[in-house]
Amino acid sequence: MSSILTNNSAMVALQTLKSINSNLADTQNAISTGKEIATAKEGSAIWAITRVMEADVAGFNAVSDALALGESTVAVASAAADQIVNVLEEMKELAVSANSENVDFAKIQNDMAERAAQVGSIISAAQFNGANLLATDVDGNGATSVSVISSLDRVGSAAPTPATIAVDTVDFEADIDLAADLTAITDTATAATALGEIEAFLQTAIDGAAALGASAKRLEDQQEFVSKLTDAMKSGIGSLIDTDMEATSARLQALQTQQQLGVQALSIANQAPQTLLQLFR
Repeated sequence: MSSILTNNSAMVALQTLKSINSNLADTQNAISTGKEIATAKEGSAIWAITRVMEADVAGFNAVSDALALGESTVAVASAAADQIVNVLEEMKELAVSANSENVDFAKIQNDMAERAAQVGSIISAAQFNGANLLATDVDGNGATSVSVISSLDRVGSAAPTPATIAVDTVDFEADIDLAADLTAITDTATAATALGEIEAFLQTAIDGAAALGASAKRLEDQQEFVSKLTDAMKSGIGSLIDTDMEATSARLQALQTQQQLGVQALSIANQAPQTLLQLFR
């Protein structure tokens, strides 16, 4: 039955065109934003997952910054420890030379005192951002270590918990106090005593430098791991919500063609009632 009041063909064509226009708008939005799922209404489950992962990525970026700060703090202390080892080796040479009778003990002792003062200066200056891993009190508040956040651990749907790496002080301030604990050289007997003391200090310095080196390596490895983990998470987020530009481009062209056909179909459907006029000629 034909009617001039109800045009079923036009309604079908209009609904089809609306659907095509809606899909075309979604496709154009996906191309312009670069995201297949940019809002919760476009895929609530995937959107929720990616938002959590994006929050974790932001957290790992902060972890990376903290690790960089920790690496710098340990690097300064490690460099200072290496320098102290070098100075103690020079002092050991002086002590060895003082074990001869025909030397100027006063001049040797003066050199020893200067190097002892240098060691003290190095220990005091070996701080980064207020933290000194060669001192008894690392941060001025009684701390004996530096705690560096190293990761965010998440199990299931529970909130992430921070993991830390503690770098302990090597306490050269107390263990290598040359001003107080090193015997002054005045003769061969005191030179022999000083040599034994310096050897002990040197071993302490070497052990401390080795410990700091091990901590520096651990922080470096953790920094590399966090960087790779962050990249993997970003890649995972992208695979979930990023637009496949090749496929979307093809879909855009198809929808544009469908839109043109839909407009023509609606135009034909709207002209159908006019054919009824021929019945009255």
